[in-house]
Amino acid sequence: MLAIARALMARPKLCIFDEPSLGLAPKIIADVERTIAGIKARGMTILLVEQNASVALRLADRAYVFEAGEIRLQGTGKELMRHPDVSKAYLGF
Repeated sequence: MLAIARALMARPKLCIFDEPSLGLAPKIIADVERTIAGIKARGMTILLVEQNASVALRLADRAYVFEAGEIRLQGTGKELMRHPDVSKAYLGF
């Protein structure tokens, strides 16, 4: 949270988040997700790289699934959340 706050102090036009949930407890991940959603709601452009597919897809306007360095799927977060390959491989259902 401190790193996010420090980054926002510079009033950037773009915020890049690289694995913001890595190593965090589930409750803290939910806090970070709410924080990023709030930043997004204020109109900030966000580039999010995240292995927690559920979090990433809930936040994403546009989402890309990379495999072996290539884009395999793309669409809105909602579209990819409903995609059967994404559901099976990344969401566990």
